[in-house]
Amino acid sequence: MKKLFLFVLCASLFVGCKKEAAMEPAAATVDSTKTVAPVEIADAKYSEMGKKSLEALSKGDMDAWMSNYADNAKYYWNSGDSLVGKPAIDKYWRDRRTNVIETITFDKHIWLPIKVNEKGNVPMDGYWLLAWYKTTAKYKGGKSMTQWIHTTFHFDANDKIDMVNQYVDMAVIREAMPQMK
Repeated sequence: MKKLFLFVLCASLFVGCKKEAAMEPAAATVDSTKTVAPVEIADAKYSEMGKKSLEALSKGDMDAWMSNYADNAKYYWNSGDSLVGKPAIDKYWRDRRTNVIETITFDKHIWLPIKVNEKGNVPMDGYWLLAWYKTTAKYKGGKSMTQWIHTTFHFDANDKIDMVNQYVDMAVIREAMPQMK
C-alpha cells in the first residue's frame, strides 16, 4: 500500500509540475521593440486622400486633382505608357477630362493604405495606397465603358503622390473612345 501511495504521489507531482511548466509563457528570445514588420497597415488618411482625388477627377476639378501630385511625379500604365513630371500628368489628364471624357464615375472602392518598411520587390519603401474601383466613363461621341481598375499610389515625405501605377484594359477604353477624324 505504501508503494502504491508513493507511486500516486510521484505521478501527481510529475503531472502537476508538467502542467505548470506548460502554462508558463515561453521566454521571449527576440526583442520585439527592434523588430519591424516588412509591411504594415498605414494611416487611413491615405484612403481619404485617394477618395477625394477620385471625387475631384469625377467632378472635372483638375486643379484639386493635381494638387495631390508632387512636381517629380511619375504615372505608369500596365501597357508600358508613362508620364513623367507634374506638368505632363496635368496636360494629359486635363485634356482627356475636358476633350475626351464627358463623365467619369468611380464606384465600389476598396482602399488599402500600407507602409512598406523593407522594399524587397516593391520599387520604393514608404507609404502606398492600393486601390481597386469600378470605373464608368462616358466619352464624347456617346460610347461608354465600365471596368475595374487597380491603382497603386506612392506618397513622398510631404504626402504628395510621386508615383502612380495603373492597371487598366486599354482595349475596352479604345473601343469606347470617339473615332479620330
